[in-house]
Amino acid sequence: MAADNNTLIRVENLVMHFPIYRGVIRRQVGAVHAVDDVSFEVTQGETLGLVGESGCGKSTLGRLIMRLEEPSEGSISYVGKEITRIKREDLRRLREEMQIIFQDPYSSLNPRYTVEQLIKEPLVIHNRGSRQFMRERVSLLTREVGLKEEHLGRYPHEFSGGQRQRIGIARALSLQPRLLICDEPVSALDVSIQAQVINLLQDLKHEFQLSYIIIAHDLSVVEYMSDRVAVMYLGKIVELTDRATLYESPLHPYTKALLSAVPIPDPQVEDQR
Repeated sequence: MAADNNTLIRVENLVMHFPIYRGVIRRQVGAVHAVDDVSFEVTQGETLGLVGESGCGKSTLGRLIMRLEEPSEGSISYVGKEITRIKREDLRRLREEMQIIFQDPYSSLNPRYTVEQLIKEPLVIHNRGSRQFMRERVSLLTREVGLKEEHLGRYPHEFSGGQRQRIGIARALSLQPRLLICDEPVSALDVSIQAQVINLLQDLKHEFQLSYIIIAHDLSVVEYMSDRVAVMYLGKIVELTDRATLYESPLHPYTKALLSAVPIPDPQVEDQR
């Protein structure tokens, strides 16, 4: 894969196998090929959509890029620096550059922390500035994601799903990252709230010059948000191209099957398809 000064993340031949053990002595009898020889790159300011059915390896790939899982093989580079085997202290600094938004906003938020503590926690862990700076940063992010100052003293259980996801987004932005991995950011939300969160992510991308990796089942969400789309099937990327090309003239049979499964809200068109 050719080098590019504008490349933020480069993944090359990434492999993640989960071993299967059986018997009393826990002998390995096989492995689940969650991610199997995956290569792609994300440039600065780009949004890459990652789609595929459940179990195809999308979320595992996102966790590998964040180094929440250790890959079996392959390489991940961030702005030209290999991060697959970096030391713990270097990995700690890397966390400031890359953050993740999880699928379920409730389970990803500590129920014993207030909103202020949740958003401030990354700043405290990474020792970012004085208490005054942290208060100002938390206040700014609260407004940016559409919450109010009065919400800062409340706990996650006092909010709706959409508001919890806004809290998770604010927390992810607290360290001013360059890359956000959004793992099904709206799938756990009501349809009426999904558009609000999607538009919020789009606005924040332009305001903070962010790059996104959007992991999603909903092809309409990916089509709306992405510049390029990668289709995963059984741990492999089977098609990777720009958004318009993928949706107008897909090449791989699996991509065609995915697109044909999207319901069309018109009975006549649906019957003729």
